[in-house]
Amino acid sequence: MATSMKTSIQAEIETHYDRAQDLKAFDDTKTGVKGLVDAGIAIVPKIFIQPPDNFNNPNNTQFSFPIIDLTGIDKDPVRHREVVDEVREASETWGFFQVVNHGIPVSVLEEMMEGVHRFYEQDSEVKKQWYTRDFRKAVVYHTKFHLFSAPAANWRDTFYCLMAPKPPNREELPPPCRDILMEYSKQVMKLGCCLFELLSEALGLSPNHLNDMDCNEDLLLWAITPKDAPARAHCWPDQALRQRLPHCAAAGSIEASKFFIEPLG
Repeated sequence: MATSMKTSIQAEIETHYDRAQDLKAFDDTKTGVKGLVDAGIAIVPKIFIQPPDNFNNPNNTQFSFPIIDLTGIDKDPVRHREVVDEVREASETWGFFQVVNHGIPVSVLEEMMEGVHRFYEQDSEVKKQWYTRDFRKAVVYHTKFHLFSAPAANWRDTFYCLMAPKPPNREELPPPCRDILMEYSKQVMKLGCCLFELLSEALGLSPNHLNDMDCNEDLLLWAITPKDAPARAHCWPDQALRQRLPHCAAAGSIEASKFFIEPLG
């Protein structure tokens, strides 16, 4: 029965369906998923339907991801050492970790999320000026990076901007969130320097080692449409760090680390 149903679904997806044409038509609207929702569509377009083979089997697996509390790392040497050990363990075991009590004011985090919401709530004709697949632009707004090559499109929109090492001019950023993008970037860069110090120590190096290598220069901020999604900044080592870290102990496990910033921390 399950095999029959799967075959039926696949046939429905593939029959009388020009995927390339539908993708282009969707992308040409420059209004993204929110444009479909605002238009009141009643049926999800086929370009968003995952092939049955891509469905994950339901299970009850639960993961406990590493969460690192940065409280007191500047004042308590013992706690500082503990955090360095936690960073090393998380990087070696998971390759990423989440930090809380990181020092970014809650007011800044909340305003960043509100700024994202304001961007998406703009009139579609206004947002179109930001919709592009030219990833060299200061601000890129679209539905999916690999829209034309992925098995299915994501039911979400994304906008992102490269804020470092060369930040865009203020006028290049969307008015609904330009001020908070600038302030949030400053806060995240400051936190990034702190995290690279912890990573340096986790590698057995001096605290300033990775920052002195300019590993803290790049910052990419992006936001997705779901209203309840947290504002996140992902800081990752730039190409220079990836090239040089193999010469350091434990580099293979730490170089791919991502730092997730909890919005309510």
